[in-house]
Amino acid sequence: MLALMMDRPLTLPSILEHAALYHPDRKVVTRTVEGPIHRYGYADSLGRAKQMAKALLAMGVKPGDRVATLAWSTHRHFELYFAVTGIGAVLHTINPRLHDDQIVWVARHAEDGVLFFDITFADQVAALAPRIPSVRKLVAMTDRAHAPEVPGALVYEDLIASETPEFEWPAIDERQASGLCYTSGTTGNPKGVLYGHRSTVLHALALALPDAFDLSARDVVLPCAQMYHANAWCTPYAAPLVGAGLVLPGRQLDGPSICELAVNEGATFLLGVPTIWVGVLDHLDQTGGRLTTVRNVAIGGSAPTAALIDRVEEKLGATVRQIWGMTEMSPLGVINTPLPHHAGEDRAAATQRKLKQGRGLWGVDLRIMGDDGREQPRDGRSAGALQVRGPWTASAYFKQDGAAAFTADGWFDTGDIATIDAEGYLRLTDRAKDVIKSGGEWISTLDLEDAVCSHPAVAMAAAVGVPHPKWDERPLLLVTLRPGHTAEPEALKVHVAERVAKWWVPDEVRIVDALPIGPTGKVLKRELRETLASSTPATS
Repeated sequence: MLALMMDRPLTLPSILEHAALYHPDRKVVTRTVEGPIHRYGYADSLGRAKQMAKALLAMGVKPGDRVATLAWSTHRHFELYFAVTGIGAVLHTINPRLHDDQIVWVARHAEDGVLFFDITFADQVAALAPRIPSVRKLVAMTDRAHAPEVPGALVYEDLIASETPEFEWPAIDERQASGLCYTSGTTGNPKGVLYGHRSTVLHALALALPDAFDLSARDVVLPCAQMYHANAWCTPYAAPLVGAGLVLPGRQLDGPSICELAVNEGATFLLGVPTIWVGVLDHLDQTGGRLTTVRNVAIGGSAPTAALIDRVEEKLGATVRQIWGMTEMSPLGVINTPLPHHAGEDRAAATQRKLKQGRGLWGVDLRIMGDDGREQPRDGRSAGALQVRGPWTASAYFKQDGAAAFTADGWFDTGDIATIDAEGYLRLTDRAKDVIKSGGEWISTLDLEDAVCSHPAVAMAAAVGVPHPKWDERPLLLVTLRPGHTAEPEALKVHVAERVAKWWVPDEVRIVDALPIGPTGKVLKRELRETLASSTPATS
């Protein structure tokens, strides 16, 4: 017997329609690429999204067409999140930090027909556009006064001005594609992840839950993950869904800029990768400033260290919620929130718990598979390959690339090595490609990095395996120091030795000026290994 309930499709324009109706004056604030701060309410953003939707239709954009952006986190980008998807087209957010050849590759692979770009990328777009034959229209995301000299480029504000906001969204199947994000491509060509309306709406709903981002109309969300990075972790959809204020930082993610926005706009929820918070905390240390309105800080992209968690909570007076996910998961997979019996835990115990990536939300199934093909027990010790499935997890890559990552029984193999404990907390021990095997035993690079980062002088660290004639591999720790601090490599080695198993202690700690950071804020360990392979002799 079928239920007697209305069947209303879960589509993305319904989110902004709701925000405009029930939270019309709740502000979307942007530090614009041109310089000034821009403010408007959700009702205004809906009207402009509808104007842009009509302009796209006038350009000949059809359902299923890919519309690309090369842009920062701004109100215009936010409008495109709804204007493009609302007419049944697919928004392809290109990561501008990719190499030029990779930008061309993903745009050609996606067969983008229109490319919207911020004026900071004008020269780049002018040079790359001839290499992308599918792109028939270029649109500079600015006004006429700031329009760059890019041959044939239209101007965003001119397109808006040419249309009225009266518009009815067309009927869309909720399973229709809405967004296309490519993986960062650290190995081989990037792979496309094709999101849908239904999957994204469900994901946004899950994000807002109390045991996830805990969002409501009383919050002001400042996403320090750019809108090209897995849809800024879906916050441009989750914030209007609950009527939260949204603060978009433009291109400036340095410590002073983030702190200024957070203070001026009363941000309550911040999110970003660990490198962002190092910059924020160093700025606060140097200025003696504080952020007093922040309740929660979500840290993901790579694992935070215990030292970073403690610094964030002490300096911001906020609670850190570590998250883990992937582009393939829209991206949220797990989030670290406490269970009722954790209410009495002391600070040290709380920090150790927060080093785990977190517990699964409804909508995310997790399993750990051993080398023998059997699911591992949830005992916090049995490590294996982490596999996931759920309604906002990819079932395949765009154009069927990378099919080996998807199992015959319907799971996605993440490439991570992990454990799950009896309480359901996931703990990553390594990426399968990064784990160090010494004398036939595994050494967790994440645990080594956490150990050295607990030293007050250390800002960031990367542990990599280097060849060894007897043990196959031994760990090498590369560290950067915090501004104004000094440390001796041997002292750091002793510091690590006090916190890990004796045979885990790295043969060398090397202090470096900087570590190579990839397009999504992660340390590029493959690049480190390649550099070391040509310069570091094996030890005996």
